[in-house]
Amino acid sequence: MSDLYERKNPHRLYRDRENAMLAGVCAGLASYFGLNRKGLRLIVAVATVFFFPFIIPAYIILAIILPVRPQGIYQDESQEKFWRGVTMAPSDVFSSLSHRFRELDLRLQKMEAYVTSREFDMDRELGRNSR
Repeated sequence: MSDLYERKNPHRLYRDRENAMLAGVCAGLASYFGLNRKGLRLIVAVATVFFFPFIIPAYIILAIILPVRPQGIYQDESQEKFWRGVTMAPSDVFSSLSHRFRELDLRLQKMEAYVTSREFDMDRELGRNSR
């Protein structure tokens, strides 16, 4: 079987130590949900002022529980975008893929119709490259 079928979705919730200010929890959350890191940190700071007894223990628990993000988890930015889309809106991603496959199938049907037509035979006999 292909290597593609054996891979799991690498888009998971991690602590991002590369972009961390403390433990990387906010950076990891921002990366997972596709948010601005500075904005999320600001929201957490403001929430800490109002909900101190809940935010600090939650942050500490997440810092302990969440694994550190491994290096080289994605090959390129397009792969990261694809897996984020699969995680956030799988129906959108798969409907887009379905649409692309339908378009390819229609193109293939047109090619098959042309190759099996008399026009193709005539073009081939006359040495014309019409398409």
